[in-house]
Amino acid sequence: MDAQRRGRGDQIDPADQWVLNPNTGEYELRLTPSAAQSPISGTRGSTPPTGAGGRTAGARKAAPREATSRAGGTRTDVPPQRRRRGAPEEPPPGRRGGRRPVQRKPKKAKKALMWTGGTMAFVLVGVGAAGYFYLRHLEGNVTTTDVGSAGASNFSKDEAFSILIIGTDKRTGEGNEGYGDKGSSGHADTTILLHVAKDRSNATALSIPRDLIVNIPDCPTRLEDGSEKIVPGQQGVRFNRSLGESGRDPGCTMRTVKENTGIQVDHFMMADFNAVKTLTTAVDGVDVCVEKPVNDKESKLVLPAGPSKVEGEQALAFVRTRKSFGNSGDLDRIKVQQQFLGSLMRKMSSSDTLTSPSKLLKLAEAATKALTVDKAIGNVGTLKDIALELKKVPTKNIAFTTVPVKDNPAETVKATVVLNESQAPQVFEMIQNDVSFTEVKQQKKKEKDAEAARLKGTKAPASEVRVRVLNGGAVTGSAQKTLQYLQVEEGVTKSENGGNAPAELAKTTLEYAPDQADQARRLADIMGLSGSALKPGESVTNSQGVPAMTLTLGKDFKGAGVKLNAPVEAADVEKSTADKVKCAS
Repeated sequence: MDAQRRGRGDQIDPADQWVLNPNTGEYELRLTPSAAQSPISGTRGSTPPTGAGGRTAGARKAAPREATSRAGGTRTDVPPQRRRRGAPEEPPPGRRGGRRPVQRKPKKAKKALMWTGGTMAFVLVGVGAAGYFYLRHLEGNVTTTDVGSAGASNFSKDEAFSILIIGTDKRTGEGNEGYGDKGSSGHADTTILLHVAKDRSNATALSIPRDLIVNIPDCPTRLEDGSEKIVPGQQGVRFNRSLGESGRDPGCTMRTVKENTGIQVDHFMMADFNAVKTLTTAVDGVDVCVEKPVNDKESKLVLPAGPSKVEGEQALAFVRTRKSFGNSGDLDRIKVQQQFLGSLMRKMSSSDTLTSPSKLLKLAEAATKALTVDKAIGNVGTLKDIALELKKVPTKNIAFTTVPVKDNPAETVKATVVLNESQAPQVFEMIQNDVSFTEVKQQKKKEKDAEAARLKGTKAPASEVRVRVLNGGAVTGSAQKTLQYLQVEEGVTKSENGGNAPAELAKTTLEYAPDQADQARRLADIMGLSGSALKPGESVTNSQGVPAMTLTLGKDFKGAGVKLNAPVEAADVEKSTADKVKCAS
């Protein structure tokens, strides 16, 4: 069989032979209707055609009578296909009259999710499973930074996670000489804390103003020679100085977020000006909308009133513009950026993008070149895991909001902002407890029913409850304060302080033996423990030589006497969601 009969002739675009399998969600190489299919992601297989980087379509055409093998090489001993006697000869696939494999639409579109992190830059976080097959060839594009103990040592697919998206004002890259601060080594120009709930029902993108006054803690940084340097902290300075100044790295920015919000940051992703240009070009532009015409002389953004499409330099101008929206301040620009991100996410999750191998290749190429990440997520497998977890969150439940702030009262001429203490703590607590800003249900009915069943039953009197209290991640002294509360306020006199737990826990737990179930239900009622916090297991022997339960206070512990299941009221803050179209004003 000649090259054309096998779909390899000059008239055939090799990209057309990569077909999305609706059953697996992966792209597969289909040379003929009866040929063996080679899945890409996670298995041995041929490399898809590329426009930049890897093997090109032209290289494929130069090899007539060759077929790609399962190991990625070639073989020349492929016999011609035989047709049955008397059967009409089938026209070659890919040519007029030929039969192509049926390309069925996937049952559920693969979602691609991208977040921005800069006044003039943004970062691709996830492109979905289908888009990540090519990262195996592009992993070398990703730059990593060792942030030490500032972040998590690995990525967990079973827990909530927070990623700090940082956009810098560094002027590197072709055509970026006129942007940002000429002398800057890369400040945290715009920062978004992306928190994804444990059950993946919701996510929150919290913008942190660059002019927010914060306390920057001492920051251990790793130098190029492997040695460590402690950069002294500063009190009452702009948030954007947490990066770049005095050698501060992204780990310093992560520590600053933890210091001022109480939210633990697990990972970071960072990009500069080039990201916005390359990524918007990769998706053939992003739809935006403005309520009135824009002609900004500083950013060079010119748009008519109503909807428009921007990409490259024009997209960068859109996210940089300050003078044309609201009160021309940074807070108004943040709102415009959030609207831009919602539109970009909708574009990237569209079937037009996700069913186009060439677009996915361009996205993967642009994304890896744009990213700097912490070492814990600096490999293709982990990046793919993050993408797969992100795509589980419905866009209608992805909320954009901003840290509640007010004008700095110490300034006559208002240039900076401070936390709004009447609102900010509530916002931070909602994020820490996976509470959605879009009012989605936090648990499925089945889970609630199972939890209620575990708590249903007889409860022992408080005086009969025997428990050892351990501190497994709560504030120092929490075990002793809880012990005093239980004994004095609740009558749990047969309790004792067991000291520190062997390891820290994210959630408070109560372990008990089967014959202690009635005691466990009573203590759960006192402490406000959910059914999922109760762990059937073994009892321990207390100091009196009597079996006792083990209560381990986790990082979620709110204080002695404060029930763990106390509802967190939703903060009354301005927000938007990724599924809504909104015009900038």
